[in-house]
Amino acid sequence: MKKVFVYLFGMVIFNHAFAQQNKSISASMNKVKLEFMLDDQGRPTYSVGYDGKTAIKTSHLGFTLADDSTFYKGFKLLGSDEKQVDETWTPVWGEVNKIRNHYKQITAHLQQTSGMKRSLDIVFRVFEDGVGFRYEFPKQPDLNYFIITNEVTEFALAADDKAFWIPGDYDSNEYKYSTTKISEIDNQKIVAEATDIAVRVAPDRKAVQTPLMLKSPDGMYINIHEAGLINYSAMQLHVDNSTYKLTAALVPDAVGNKAYLHAPDHTPWRTVIVSNKATDILESKLILNLNDPSALENTSWIKPMKFVGVWWEMQIGKSTWSYAKSMDDVDANGKLKPSGIHGANTANVKRYIDFAAKNGIQGVLVEGWNVGWEDWFGNWKENVFDFVTPYPDFDVAEITSYAKSKGVSMIMHNETSGSATNYERQMDTAYRFMNKYGYPSVKTGYVGRIIPRGEHHDGQWMVQHYVRVAQKAAEHHVMLDAHEPMRPTGLQRTYPNWMACEAGRGNEYNAFSTGNPPEHETIMPFTRLMGGPMDYTPGIFKLKGYSTAEPTRQVHTTLAKQLALYVTLYSPLQMAADLLENYEGHMDAFQFIKDVPTDWDDTKILEAEPGDYLTTARKAKGTDNWFIGAITDENSRNTVLPLTFLDKGKKYEATIYADAANSDWKNNPEAYQIKKVTVTSSSKLNLKLAAGGGAAISIKAL
Repeated sequence: MKKVFVYLFGMVIFNHAFAQQNKSISASMNKVKLEFMLDDQGRPTYSVGYDGKTAIKTSHLGFTLADDSTFYKGFKLLGSDEKQVDETWTPVWGEVNKIRNHYKQITAHLQQTSGMKRSLDIVFRVFEDGVGFRYEFPKQPDLNYFIITNEVTEFALAADDKAFWIPGDYDSNEYKYSTTKISEIDNQKIVAEATDIAVRVAPDRKAVQTPLMLKSPDGMYINIHEAGLINYSAMQLHVDNSTYKLTAALVPDAVGNKAYLHAPDHTPWRTVIVSNKATDILESKLILNLNDPSALENTSWIKPMKFVGVWWEMQIGKSTWSYAKSMDDVDANGKLKPSGIHGANTANVKRYIDFAAKNGIQGVLVEGWNVGWEDWFGNWKENVFDFVTPYPDFDVAEITSYAKSKGVSMIMHNETSGSATNYERQMDTAYRFMNKYGYPSVKTGYVGRIIPRGEHHDGQWMVQHYVRVAQKAAEHHVMLDAHEPMRPTGLQRTYPNWMACEAGRGNEYNAFSTGNPPEHETIMPFTRLMGGPMDYTPGIFKLKGYSTAEPTRQVHTTLAKQLALYVTLYSPLQMAADLLENYEGHMDAFQFIKDVPTDWDDTKILEAEPGDYLTTARKAKGTDNWFIGAITDENSRNTVLPLTFLDKGKKYEATIYADAANSDWKNNPEAYQIKKVTVTSSSKLNLKLAAGGGAAISIKAL
């Protein structure tokens, strides 16, 4: 029987009888091919091919439910629908100003042949750079409220791929990356040795987190993650070292269940991005395209920005978050005695405001401003913070007035100490407080074990909590930067006020631990940043001898690489993280931080190899100016960059902030050089990157 297509409002309806007769359906876009079929046991399966090669071998799909342990087999294919979409949409902010959403969608309508004969739809979207799929549960009499005990989605790899991975963990994604073959993944030792991570629950020694970056022996790049994570547990992947099969491992709740749903409902999208070029992986918009359009009608108040803040000085021990030395350090009247090193005091904050105003930095973040920091960490208490009561030395009204007079915005900090229930009870009060004092943005934190007790940072309850916070912030026109959440999955499209997350091992680990290895920032764009922007807090200029606790501690980059991170690690809320005095000694280098934007019209990945190097070029929003960031791992490298992306016939001035000839991340990290040259679209830039180094370039039209 031939395929019969009916065109109706741009939708193509696939002949149901054809699909039922053949028990299989397929779709292709450019080099990507998806095949779906039922096996002899009625188990739904899929495979993904790319450029004639196998990216994902035949892999099983389905679930076990609390009342049906076989909701993964015994299905028949009732039929299928197919449609094609080709549209362009405009993000509120981002790495590009237009995004094409072009895919073919096929929906397989399945029904079990025995028992309660429940129905399940599996929706596949095939893009030119990969595949997204999700499960949909139609409304039906025998599937009302139901509990998912396991998702059996598989990603069967074709070979023993090289993997860039961190351990599966219910509560932390702040690990260093390991680079091994799939057959060599075993996270037991890594988890045991991760003493610099506050909360660790990693019960499966063979589990890894997504986004998972892979490279096959024949040079194919594969990235596995998820999109649109709402009302569901975050997906980790259990690894079978011998078969190279990855299986979904959902984060459980307090009693071990994975998700509670109510039909009609659906899961997040599972994503597979694939290419023969590493640069294509980073330019993919597949994850964003799988998320729903903005839920906010008015987004005019959402403004990307740079900021400085009272933060790094606490990380390195110069000052403290807490007002007193301890809760027991009180005077005769029972009031806390000031320690004299509390960072969030009015005079100190005004210094940051002055610096921001003088240098065109839009915001100032202050941590440790509200009472409770003397007894906040690791005690699993429910009501540590109230989010509206400042310490005696933090005059919120005076600071607000002073910042406003200088044209600077204050950024709120709400550390929950893991007590999400306490935060939810006080969110209305907290956000009204922000509105009253003119705070346009908030940085939230969830350090510690989650309350309600037994829930995890990456479980369904907390996934919904983070969404509720984004919604509440939007109601009050507040931009959100969430720390310690699950890894982003593109929800910044749906909630564009949710502008950044930490959700990974940031620059702060260079302050209080052995730090991040030189390759770390070359891996992060292929892993953590695939789902959304990261508040990595770049811009450290004093790279050695900054820690009061450990004088030999150092950042594992050069100063020029710290500048390059403003381009290679994207965030619309971008911090200049170092102490003001360290910037004031290098204002020539700080000029790049002043100039580099946080919103872009275009982005081009010029060269990339995960774990080795990355060079990114971005065009500033509404201008003809470009900025380039080039970084490398522990190996020095020379690179030649053609500037063919520049407009033909125009001249530009390129200011190059580069490693000095004798720069080295370990022995001479703060040495740099700055030079200016005139360039055109036919020019090539020759760059020498030191070990652990980089280069930052601003290219301005003449």
